[in-house]
Amino acid sequence: MKKYRFCLLLFLIVSLVCIAVGYGARKYSERQKESQENEIMSSETAVENHLAESSSEEESEAEPANQESINKYYLVCEDNFLLVFCKDKSTVCLYTHVPITDFPEDEQARLRAGIWFSSMMDIFSYLESYTS
Repeated sequence: MKKYRFCLLLFLIVSLVCIAVGYGARKYSERQKESQENEIMSSETAVENHLAESSSEEESEAEPANQESINKYYLVCEDNFLLVFCKDKSTVCLYTHVPITDFPEDEQARLRAGIWFSSMMDIFSYLESYTS
C-alpha cells in the first residue's frame, strides 16, 4: 500500500510540475508576441510634424528649439547595405536594404564615413535621388 501512495504522490508532483511549466511557457510566448507586435507597431508608425506655415519672425524664434534636431539620424554603410541609426549611433531606426553599390564612388566614401540628417524625409529624399 505504501508503494501505491508513493507512486500516486510522485505522479501528482510530476503532473503539477508539468502544468506549471506549460503555464509559464504559454505566458512567456504571449509576452514575446506582445513585444513583437509593439516593436512592429513602433517601427511602422512615424511622427509627422504638422505645423502651419509661420512668418519669418516666428521662424527665428523657433530656431533654438530646432538646434538639437539638426543631427537626429545617421545614415551609414554596414555590410554593404545602408542603415539609419538614431542620434545615439547604436539604435537602428531603419534597415534600408539599399546596397552601397547603387551609389557613385565619392558618395560611397561619404556613406562609409556616415552622413547626419535632421529628418527621415531628408534621408528618403537623399536615397531616392540616387536609387531612382
